[in-house]
Amino acid sequence: MPAYVPPPPLRPLGRSGLRVAPLAFGGNVFGWTADEPTSFALLDAFVEGGFQLVDTADVYSRWVPGHAGGESEAIVGRWLKARGPALRERVVIATKVGMAMGDEGSGRGGLSRRWIRQAVHESLARLQVERIDLYQAHRDDPDTPLEETLGAFAELIREGKVRAIGASNHDAARLAEALAVSARLGLPRYETLQPHYNLMERAGYEAALEPLVRAEGLGVINYFALARGFLTGKYRSEADLGRSVRGSGVEAYLSPRGFAVLAALDAVAAEHAGERATAAQVALAWQIARDGITAPIASATSVAQWQELAAAARLALTPAQVARLDAASA
Repeated sequence: MPAYVPPPPLRPLGRSGLRVAPLAFGGNVFGWTADEPTSFALLDAFVEGGFQLVDTADVYSRWVPGHAGGESEAIVGRWLKARGPALRERVVIATKVGMAMGDEGSGRGGLSRRWIRQAVHESLARLQVERIDLYQAHRDDPDTPLEETLGAFAELIREGKVRAIGASNHDAARLAEALAVSARLGLPRYETLQPHYNLMERAGYEAALEPLVRAEGLGVINYFALARGFLTGKYRSEADLGRSVRGSGVEAYLSPRGFAVLAALDAVAAEHAGERATAAQVALAWQIARDGITAPIASATSVAQWQELAAAARLALTPAQVARLDAASA
């Protein structure tokens, strides 16, 4: 019989009342690089490991030829229905609105009240749920007043269609402005931020966003936590680029700094040889250890791959190891 592994401790998602384990599953792979049976198996393994937050978006996976968007949400919805209502209480479903879901001029995109109200009903239908736990503005919409956007989200919360709201891909100035509008008008505020953040992409978050989210007590669920796969260690030369999706951006990390980060990850993993730690686990553990980060988002396309990543939630780095990674990635 395998040894019992306790679930990781839960962390708050801002002031939403939601609490999640310190690793989220990125649903962009569902219906794209993971077919439906594989997606179901991944979600089952995710929940069985003591994790809760499944992050998706209405636009996933519109970039795939023949897809219209909504494929990921639909798979999550069919999984929830197949597993029954008891499972619904164990998961936190996060999705997003705002990216284009139609041709230019179609009105299917942005953060207007009209589109938010239409999009949420489409997402609820695909997810087969009555309420979305965390509904996120996928990116800023400078053409729509924040008062209109936040007012629309407030309506959805009052109607019970959404529990809490979050922001993704917002810079510090606009996030601060949105928080100020919520406070001034007595509207629900963004409780989470979803920024691009990892060992290779630090400055954009740490310079201005990190002080703001820590001061305001927002939850942070960062994406591209493994730098498009670079931090797994499988890309160490240009010859390895054939393993990546063309145009993924991994090639930008093949630099002296990138190689220094990989060397540091390898060294720290070797110090956790008894736990059979991998570079990917160490990279995620570094994020989990950072004050203010709630749950990095990671994706997998096989159960074995997910189980490797999930071990990062229980990998404790020493201050010296964190400092080594900080220095290599500075």
